[in-house]
Amino acid sequence: MDIRAEFGQRVRELRARSGMSQEILAHRAELDRTYISGVERGERNISIVNIEKIAAALQVSVAYMFSNERFSATPAYQQKDLSVPLKERFKYQVDSEKRILAFQVHGLLSGEHVDYMSRTLLGICNAFGKEELNVLVDHRDMKASDGEPVVYSPEVAEKAVTFQRELLKYSKRVVALCNSEFMVQNLNHVATQSGIIHKATHIFGRDKEMVGRAYELLGINDNELIKAKAN
Repeated sequence: MDIRAEFGQRVRELRARSGMSQEILAHRAELDRTYISGVERGERNISIVNIEKIAAALQVSVAYMFSNERFSATPAYQQKDLSVPLKERFKYQVDSEKRILAFQVHGLLSGEHVDYMSRTLLGICNAFGKEELNVLVDHRDMKASDGEPVVYSPEVAEKAVTFQRELLKYSKRVVALCNSEFMVQNLNHVATQSGIIHKATHIFGRDKEMVGRAYELLGINDNELIKAKAN
């Protein structure tokens, strides 16, 4: 495949899994929508400066734009992706003795979903003192209806930044299990914006090793809610 077409496909798939339209990506990258369209069709001999702009808009590094991790270009964050009520997909558990707050999300989130989760989780945090809690987040099953991984949409990322700024007061360490290296990049960007990055570790890899690493970082041997998946 021509390098321009290959790169265009890459931009299209990352945009799609982020829930962005071409218009939104163009706005975030400070480029024209017709330019983004041309890039995705493989018609543009794109400069390194504009590659950097597009990578920043997608909240990934330039190096990641050329990684081997690939996805479907099917647009995510469609209505069918959000049809199952959040209360059936969002679970949390508090271990007061070990000072662990664990929560997991299956499927996609909207901005309203993040608002609800923030109220719920910060309400729990209020029972603890400054930097008393370790937080374990499970995003392994954040997938669209096509079964493919997604990352935070721009709206969700913005809401997550606000939540994390509040969580910063209560958290000692935050560890998140991710569905892809793309999500690691996405969450690193969000955590940098919120200021929680120095406490946060985002992990992706083989499931058992990923969960084991999370337990190690949090100084625990098990968690009632978040465990390695059966083979």
